[in-house]
Amino acid sequence: MISYAELTLPERTLWDAFPEGRRVDLRPAGRAVVDIDTGGRWGPARTVRGDVITSLLLGANPARPGSSASLRLAGARITGSLNLAGADVGYLVCAEECWFDEGVDLLGASMRSLVLTGCKLPGLEADSARFEGNVDLRRSLLESLASSAFNDVPTALSLSDARVAGGLLLNGARLNAPGGLAMAAGGLAVQGALYGNRGFHARGTIRLAGSQLSRGLYLRGSRLDDPGPGGVALDLNNAVLSRLDCSDGFTAGGTVKLRRTQILDKVSFAGATVHTAADGAVPAVQCQHMQAVDADLTFARPPAAAVDLRGAQVSYLTDSAQSWPPVVALEGFVYGSLKDAGVGEGRDSPGHRVAWIRRSPRYSPQPYEQLAIWYRTIGHDGDARRVLLARQRHRRSTLSWPARAWGHLLDVTVGYGYRPWLAGLWLLALSILGTGVFSTNTPTPVKAGEGAPFQPLVYTLDLLIPIGGLGQRSGWYWPNTGPQCLVYVLIASGWVLTTAGLAGLTRALQKN
Repeated sequence: MISYAELTLPERTLWDAFPEGRRVDLRPAGRAVVDIDTGGRWGPARTVRGDVITSLLLGANPARPGSSASLRLAGARITGSLNLAGADVGYLVCAEECWFDEGVDLLGASMRSLVLTGCKLPGLEADSARFEGNVDLRRSLLESLASSAFNDVPTALSLSDARVAGGLLLNGARLNAPGGLAMAAGGLAVQGALYGNRGFHARGTIRLAGSQLSRGLYLRGSRLDDPGPGGVALDLNNAVLSRLDCSDGFTAGGTVKLRRTQILDKVSFAGATVHTAADGAVPAVQCQHMQAVDADLTFARPPAAAVDLRGAQVSYLTDSAQSWPPVVALEGFVYGSLKDAGVGEGRDSPGHRVAWIRRSPRYSPQPYEQLAIWYRTIGHDGDARRVLLARQRHRRSTLSWPARAWGHLLDVTVGYGYRPWLAGLWLLALSILGTGVFSTNTPTPVKAGEGAPFQPLVYTLDLLIPIGGLGQRSGWYWPNTGPQCLVYVLIASGWVLTTAGLAGLTRALQKN
């Protein structure tokens, strides 16, 4: 137990102010802002021991009647450890522009609000802690701890399984754990929002896997560098949050993981930059089985590595042809509406969308069918047919050469059933050719004086129609080989066009 007699002057000032919640400011007179990096050299006049603060927060000098006790300290150097692990702290803790010689240990503690603004400390460990109000770390610098209760890698801020009834404020904060965990907060639950805007900079991985952020996560303009394990800059796997805002210059130097993440409103990467290792072996953004209402993926520039949207579901997707990387995995991706944020006529044409699908690493029919469904929904049936034709052409490239040959024939003749008018054009062209050739040559009747007179057009049609007959083919033949060769070509073409037409039409009707 610390006695009042052994307290230094700044400690006595803090001790006397605590029961009434008065603020103690140890900064030099007239200096509202100090250079926090010089805090390690501040002398006795600005030094408070961590044991003194711990004693106050554990009830050594309780509140006086009619007052609300709280710890309010500014411009101090705090020496020794500040260990409140497992403690039940019923007071507001507010430190402004303070230097901590050692990390703060709040493992399993219960507190009201914690405010450490503009401070510098070698890590904060608050795994499984409970906060009735806000956790405010704005403009603070947190260096990495060697390890924490839940992590065996360097960690700057540890909030795994913590509960925050208010908001978690990190605007302008810096979390330094290069190659480690800038923030380890798996299972974190925040009833308010987590803000990391206006200069927030994390060196190391931000791990929020399995977290619940009721009001969302806002990282507008923030920077995530020097990722830790696996090259992951931001890990939100299996998290549930109302909104994810990584826009307006957000920069991630590693993978952003959103696997099985549930976003109840909007996820935005508008104007964001995500880059990974130069070899591109790890996707830049992983969104497998993500669920969101509105998704804006208009990156500032295309990520160097893939964007993985397999199995994701969104109601509205906003994107741009200029923002997609060379590889986009779309298998199982379901959306209700598409909007191209780019400016320019024809930007959202079927050709543009098919090129988007062709960025997938392997063929899958589902992305084509999903796109065709959307075109039909907005009343563009012609565009839907063009997408399905592109699907067949893509599929053809995966088949054996006999199947590819048959596919080319179906494509040229009837467009796999999506362009049946092609068969009509072929029939028209062959009819004109046959009529012209047969009009300039004289055939020989099979039986002289019998049968109908020779009609070049009817004779040509009779050759092209494989079933039935018009009475011309069986009544005439050609003694010279030129027209007779054309006869064989027309008969074969008629069978091919009929077979291809029926096959293409059947395929189109069965699958669509």
